[in-house]
Amino acid sequence: MSVYLVLKALHLISVVTWFAGIFYLPRLFVYHSTAEDQVSKDRFVVMETKLYRLIMNPSMIITLVLGIWMLALNWAGYSSQVWIWVKIVLIVALVGYHHYCLGIVKAFTRGEVRHSEKFFRIFNEIPVLILVSVIFLAVLKPF
Repeated sequence: MSVYLVLKALHLISVVTWFAGIFYLPRLFVYHSTAEDQVSKDRFVVMETKLYRLIMNPSMIITLVLGIWMLALNWAGYSSQVWIWVKIVLIVALVGYHHYCLGIVKAFTRGEVRHSEKFFRIFNEIPVLILVSVIFLAVLKPF
């Protein structure tokens, strides 16, 4: 069993857990933005904070470390391929999305609702587009 394949399996597991959080957190934002009673708002703050800190952050870090490790092992082969550069840009955008979510969590913690329910419903779809694009790039290596 090669080290690369073990890294790839662990990378895929961490990607799945990261995306579970990235899909669920904005859904919580939708519900939080429409909550009217303080008990519900407080419950959403706890859920959002725990999801972000205990699942999303560790998953993102593990995903990035393993991804960079795999890139380093095969950099000579990947560096000249356009698809990997597009994938890297999409991953950087996803990390930005992840950190933007932290800003929203902090705003909700302060009792601020920065965006509408409609915004959060649309915001919730952005990682789907990134995920589909990254998977097609990684599997098909189109260019």
